[in-house]
Amino acid sequence: MKKSNKKKIEEFIRVDHAGERGAIKIYEGQLLALNTFVKDDELKKTIEEMKEHEREHANYFEQEIRRRRIKPTKFLPLWDLLGVGLGFGSTLLGKKAAMLCTASVEEVIDEHYQNQIDQIESDEKELKEKIIKFREDELHHKDIAYEKGASKEGVYSIFDKIVKTGSKIAIRVSEKI
Repeated sequence: MKKSNKKKIEEFIRVDHAGERGAIKIYEGQLLALNTFVKDDELKKTIEEMKEHEREHANYFEQEIRRRRIKPTKFLPLWDLLGVGLGFGSTLLGKKAAMLCTASVEEVIDEHYQNQIDQIESDEKELKEKIIKFREDELHHKDIAYEKGASKEGVYSIFDKIVKTGSKIAIRVSEKI
């Protein structure tokens, strides 16, 4: 494997590990709000199911981090805090905002994963197959979010842009540091 390809794969795994862990933290924040201030058992069940997919994804990347001896991003503690805060805050704003949070993140991840899929070479077949599967899961989460009320109308369009911008920044930072 070429050095540059190895470095690229390390960046992919580092950022995907951080991203999947971040998704879990967003859902944990949403569940915290749902268990304390906002009572919506249907939404809680939906979020718990999506969180389980994210746990599967995060576990895979955690194993890859260890197996390949890749240093995780130094920003994991900050991403954890921001993820819980984003999830909690979006849920306090209501079901539309909570589901838009999921949809907005998943739209960024769709593009992010597709970009990785396009760059992964044949010597990383298993990694590529996993990312393809995880991307499909994320697209399913996006669809669920829109089915459950996500909307970009009115002020929600601003929230969408904030979440997407934050996600893109976290991706760029986590690739490198």
